[in-house]
Parts: sequence; C-alpha cells; structure tokens
Amino acid sequence: MSTEQTKMKALELRSHGLDFDLVMSEQAMPEPSSNELLVAIEYVALNHLDARMARDGFSQWDYPHILGLDAVGTVVQAGKGVFPKAGARVLFNANLAQKGMLKEFAVVPNHAVSELPTGISPEVAVILPNAGMAALLAIEKLKLTEGDSLAINSAQGAVAHFAIQYAKQKGAQVFAFAQKEHHKRLRKLGADFAFDCESESVCDQIKREIGPEGFDCILNTSGGDSFIEDLRHLRFCGRIACLNGFGHIPEELLFEKAPNIGVVSIGGAWLANNLCAQQHLCFMGQKLLADVKSGQLKVPDIELIEFSAQAVKDTLSCLLTSSCQKRPVIKIEHV
Repeated sequence: MSTEQTKMKALELRSHGLDFDLVMSEQAMPEPSSNELLVAIEYVALNHLDARMARDGFSQWDYPHILGLDAVGTVVQAGKGVFPKAGARVLFNANLAQKGMLKEFAVVPNHAVSELPTGISPEVAVILPNAGMAALLAIEKLKLTEGDSLAINSAQGAVAHFAIQYAKQKGAQVFAFAQKEHHKRLRKLGADFAFDCESESVCDQIKREIGPEGFDCILNTSGGDSFIEDLRHLRFCGRIACLNGFGHIPEELLFEKAPNIGVVSIGGAWLANNLCAQQHLCFMGQKLLADVKSGQLKVPDIELIEFSAQAVKDTLSCLLTSSCQKRPVIKIEHV
C-alpha cells in the first residue's frame, strides 16, 4: 500500500449493457486535495443497484466507468488537520455520479466516511452502507411508531434484512413478502408474518391478517408496477417509502388512498451536492457499525469474490437474477 507508486489497477466498464463489458486497466494514482483522504481500497461490496446500473447505465456516467459504491479501506494520506488520520480504516458510500471503487486507491471527502471500531472485520462492515443506510432512511421517511403495521415487498433483499430489524426496534408489526425459501430467515430477523409473494391467494392472506383497511406503512423496494400494487394495500392516508421509483399513479387510486409518499435516495446526497446529507451518510455509517458491534443488528452472510473482470461479471449477473445467496464482497489485493 505504498503511496510512492504512480500507477494502480482499476476494473473498468467500457459500456453499459447485459454483457457487462469489463476490463482491468492501469491508471494514474489519484491525488487528494484539502479535506480529502487517499484511501487504499481493501473491500468493495456489490449491490443490486450496481448490477442494474451496469446494465442500464446512468445519465451522469462517462465511459469507461468504474463500478462499486460501498467500500472499506485504510487511509494512507490525509492533510494536516484532516481527520481521520493516516492508518485509520474507514467505511463509505461513494458518489454515484463519479467513478466507483473497484480500484486499488480512491480519493474521498473526509466528512462522509465512518471510522471502523475495533472488533468489526472490514469484509463485514463493507456490506452495511447502501442497504443499511437505505433501510434507516426508509424508517425515517415512514415515521414508524409502536404498533404500526409495516409491509415490505421483495423482502428477500439486503435492504429488507436491515429494515425488518430496525422496524422491530420501533415496535412495528412487520409483514414480509418473499419466496417461501426465505421465510425462515425473515422470521429469525423479526418478521411477524411472512407471505409467499408467488402465491395466488396472497391478497386473501393479507385481508385475513390485517382486515380490509390495509397496512399503516409499506416499504416498496422494487419500484415500477409493484409500487401501484403496494399502494392498493395501503390504508387511507398511510405512508409508503419507495427505493426504486414508480410510474404513473392512477388518479382514482391516488384520491382513494391519499398516501404520504417518501422516496429513498442514498445517492441523492451526492447528486444534490448537499453537505448536510453527505454528513448524514457518515452518521448513519457510525450507527450501523455501532449496532453491529453491540449485537443489536444481524448482518447477512457474505461471499468473498476475486478482483477480476470475469468474477465481477459473474457476480453482476447473479445480482440481476436475485440468485445470490450471500452478499458478494470483492477483495482488492494490493501487491
């Protein structure tokens, strides 16, 4: 991890698309300015968001682009009076509009990183930011209080893994919708009810458990048409938080439900260039780390992946099909 080197390895996406056109390249070492840290990247966690954007692209990306939003690394250079200092191990969620973290070194603003406490391994910590922060923001948007009924669709995903636990801490009653093979794990996390999302009788099951009024709150993780379907199961003036956008809402349904709609966007902190929101990422990172260390928060199982074009390509394909049984973490080897 010498800062005297002038070149580094980076895994570049040459264009978006289903073929995931990845190639390993050599690039110049980045140089930090004031209030920035030079970090030797050690682990990068890949999320469904990474896979979806690698397939569909993003309006603010130039190609070749580097993927990877969640990273853990060690600070190797920090300016005078800038904290954390060199030697600190930090966790962060990167700027969505800039090059990502599948590379050996990165420059990051010091105000948006969270320092890892002793006792938490970096390969575990790195899976926290994107999913964990989204869960925390969703709980904030929903204004959950004790006794609220909360439904979570696509509950087999990483965001739901954290949202279930934080919702139970608020005293909510949690209804998780997922394939049957996930039900046992979801109940262990605290879900009060697990529904088979592939069952034709799921609407009847909902009415049987909560009655005709609908849920107080819904966390929609999939977006699109699923948001409209979730809205039909919301009570009048209920709260719904959406992670992946939604299309046109029929006027009749909008007036019938009069919903309080919240949109969750981790990347918005960077896209809006909002310093307070970026600092909030740091605070949420600290909370997630503290909750894991104290045992209040269970983390998903992880799988270490080689830092190579083929291994990352296979992982992105796995994420798109939701067939990853464990959270994929890329280990960045420094020679």
